Amino acid sequence: MRLILAWLANACALLAVAYLMPSIQVASFGSALLAAALLGLVNSLLRPLLVLLTLPVTLLTLGLFLFVLNGLMFWLAASLLEGFVVGGFWSAVFGAVLYSIFSAIISSLLATGKNR
Repeated sequence: MRLILAWLANACALLAVAYLMPSIQVASFGSALLAAALLGLVNSLLRPLLVLLTLPVTLLTLGLFLFVLNGLMFWLAASLLEGFVVGGFWSAVFGAVLYSIFSAIISSLLATGKNR
């Protein structure tokens, strides 16, 4: 049940990002659900490998390269789905930052007393 709530919360966060940034478009709530699921899969399967491979660059930039990596993951998910469109690289980076912020806020609001 908690997984489904987190999935719905991430879809709502993606819709909020699309509402605030005109360069990011989500066709429908169903597209947002698919995009949230794909973002979760990409971030859980591909991101750890990429973080490990880009560790020297991340250390040289004092961790700022992780923003670029998050933007690339966001852009990858948008390129794989038809109802989710990102206008460019910088739109993907700023969209990924907003998506992370909104997702964290919504998830903390949905957290129960024992998870806080």
